[in-house]
Amino acid sequence: MAGRRREDGEQGGSHARQIVGMASAGADGPPPVADLAVVICSLNGAAGVDRCLRALARQTIRSRLEIVLVDDGSTDGTSDVGHRHGVRVIRHPVNQGLAAARNSGFTASSAPLVAFLDDDCEPEPNWAQELILAYEDGVTGVGGPVLPAAPAGFMSGFLNRNNPLTPLEADLAKSEKIAYRFYLYLKRQWMPAEASGRRDVYAFVGANMSFRRQALIDAGRFDERFRFGCEEGDLCLTLTSAQPSCRLVFTPSARVVHHFEPTLRDTLRRSRAYGRGSAQLCRKWPGVRPTFFPWPILVTVLLLSSLLFPLLAVVAAAAPLALYPRSPRAAASGRSPRCLADAYVRLAQEACEDIGFLQGLWRFRHLVPQSAVMAPAIAAPQLEQVPSWPVAELEEAT
Repeated sequence: MAGRRREDGEQGGSHARQIVGMASAGADGPPPVADLAVVICSLNGAAGVDRCLRALARQTIRSRLEIVLVDDGSTDGTSDVGHRHGVRVIRHPVNQGLAAARNSGFTASSAPLVAFLDDDCEPEPNWAQELILAYEDGVTGVGGPVLPAAPAGFMSGFLNRNNPLTPLEADLAKSEKIAYRFYLYLKRQWMPAEASGRRDVYAFVGANMSFRRQALIDAGRFDERFRFGCEEGDLCLTLTSAQPSCRLVFTPSARVVHHFEPTLRDTLRRSRAYGRGSAQLCRKWPGVRPTFFPWPILVTVLLLSSLLFPLLAVVAAAAPLALYPRSPRAAASGRSPRCLADAYVRLAQEACEDIGFLQGLWRFRHLVPQSAVMAPAIAAPQLEQVPSWPVAELEEAT
């Protein structure tokens, strides 16, 4: 597999070969310039930040990396972890949200390519090199897989079988019609085989993505109104709307491991947050169809109807196994009856996303749509460097 990946890199554009080749500059030459900036954003994630920075120290091209840690108002010593590892630390006095944190890290960096990691992610040793190698001519952004890792248990197994942190595939861009989107939804329920190999995608997962610096500047950076959820999708839409020919490429070899809390409560909390972000995205981009799942509504109707027709309660109880066929297939193929519960967790996830979506529609009802915005650029945050203290404090926007 390693040899195969090197072949892929050699076939990439001249830009990718040039960037990797810069790492071989002699010691007597000018000071090295980073090829890739890595921005890690954290809110009270000191332990995860330490694990992530240790993984970055093991990168095959560590000397070509510029690492920036953004402490988004933490109270657990997150900044101290960054200082111990010798990376640049930017600190927000108060929490400003993930988009604002990413903007701060981007502004503090200087490399021509900028990657973003979450504090609960651990990149594999060749992660940075694989990202860079995928930057062929015409590629604006590159992302990679986010692989779940947690202590053994039902929820850990569920999220391995139903990983929510996957890119949105390029077929979403073919049509905004509701009938087509519903077709894709059904197709992914009944034909679960996912695309593989390096490919163009519609949008990345925010925990493992990178972009050309100039493209981010031209796009106006992240929209800081998105505090958590869909900020990466919004940026990808901004990039492709401004330049339809730009390419967002997913490369399976640039992998990060996602360490998460394997509980049903945390999974459903994230689902509701994603639903709110999806609603905000729809408010900003009127042409984007809402992501609203039909099966929770169907099961709710069956349950309510069972008050008049009691036999429908049995239908409602069994319906998820038919609506989410991957669950019984996994139970049969793995001879594990508990996989049948996957269908009911999926139903709960989609119900929480629907609830979050409705909450978001109300919360963001006054959001100015993209078509009405005079200029897409967002002012770069001003960094106040404090010489007597190693942490850069970010001034609050006035």
